[in-house]
Amino acid sequence: MTDAVDVLVVGAGLAGLVAARDLAAAGRSVQILEARDRIGGRVVSHPIGDGTSVEMGGEYAGPGQDRILALAAQVGVQTFRTYDEGAKVLHFRGKRGTYSGPIPRISPLVLADIGRAQARLESLARGVPTQAPWTAPRAAALDGQTFETWLRRNAVTGGARALLELAARAVLACEPADISLLHVLFYAHSGGSFARLIATTGGAQQDRFVGGSQLIAERVAAGLSDGVVQLNSPVRRIAAGTDRVTAVTDGAEFSGRRIIVTAPPALAGRIDYLPDLPLRRRQLTQRAPMGSVIKCQASYDEPFWRRDGLCGQATGDGDGAGIVFDNSPPDGSPGVLLGFVAGDEARRLGGIGASERRRTVLDSFVRYFGPRAASPAGYAELDWQHEQWTGGCYGTLFGPSVWTRYGPALREPAGPIHWAGAETATAWCGYMDGAVRSGERAAAEVVTAFG
Repeated sequence: MTDAVDVLVVGAGLAGLVAARDLAAAGRSVQILEARDRIGGRVVSHPIGDGTSVEMGGEYAGPGQDRILALAAQVGVQTFRTYDEGAKVLHFRGKRGTYSGPIPRISPLVLADIGRAQARLESLARGVPTQAPWTAPRAAALDGQTFETWLRRNAVTGGARALLELAARAVLACEPADISLLHVLFYAHSGGSFARLIATTGGAQQDRFVGGSQLIAERVAAGLSDGVVQLNSPVRRIAAGTDRVTAVTDGAEFSGRRIIVTAPPALAGRIDYLPDLPLRRRQLTQRAPMGSVIKCQASYDEPFWRRDGLCGQATGDGDGAGIVFDNSPPDGSPGVLLGFVAGDEARRLGGIGASERRRTVLDSFVRYFGPRAASPAGYAELDWQHEQWTGGCYGTLFGPSVWTRYGPALREPAGPIHWAGAETATAWCGYMDGAVRSGERAAAEVVTAFG
């Protein structure tokens, strides 16, 4: 048994680090237990040469994401704009085209259909309280249907449904049939609107961090006392006594008065709890899978698409990457294309060989940007579905009736056990900003509990 502290924290991602920082500032002793051999959780960088790295996990911020932007400023990490100059590419139903603005140039009928469906979606989302989605008007009806069911009833044309499905995969890393309508409405409202979630300039993808988002986590960790972060320490058991809680890892036991668990609900549910968690919390963890996404990066000597008047953003309904961004460093060298493979396509490509997967992704880049995209100087990918200590990305998905039956258990403490992590946030759920907010909220809960 190690020396006791006031608060144990499970996870050295942004939520856990921020919670530990705030608790230390409040005069409480803290110990962070991290399963991985690195700091950052769902934010991680990958070097691509010459001191340059790309983000293989969370990376974007935008208007309204005040907490992650403030945290970055506090630790001296600057932002720069995601490249958004020039036309976007749409490859849809076998045809390639370019467009400017937030919505592709498609037939007036499909465009009007999308507009009507999105207006209905935004109106419904505004009526969902982000603090308690299960209390929304008609919550049971909204939660009892999937987003796919709603799209079939509210988008008349097949083209509108298909494009809205693409948007859902891009934002939530799942298929519309995987999630309830209430979950989509909550998620959209937590980020301001569905339109904001899919936008670049003025939206959730507007800004990136110089040096990569993992640098923020590393600098927060560097500001903690030596020994606070214990890596390679997966928590297997949490035992809560009358006035003490014990966390058991593979090689040691750690004791505290309170504990904050920042792992996603699905992973938190794999920990052995003594005594067992309340029934509703246990049931929640059995019904809270993670999204399916593979993040792929191809680097080139230069961002050649810019010379063609393209901003590097693309979307399409074919094999490979369904959404692409220009992920080049601030000076544009090297040129980097970032592809997200999400939902069913991520599940399909996650089960094939690496070389075939690479070829499929690069073929999709060629469809969008031409033959030069076929021969990158470098290529990297991270399949979050195979990440043992995350289980998927971007975040937790709630299927039909989960919010209305089990939602209150998401943040409700279980005795001395408190919950944090991006999925517990009421603003910017699933985003880095939400992770920061959740860490701040959990730390405040613990401070209050101490009295």
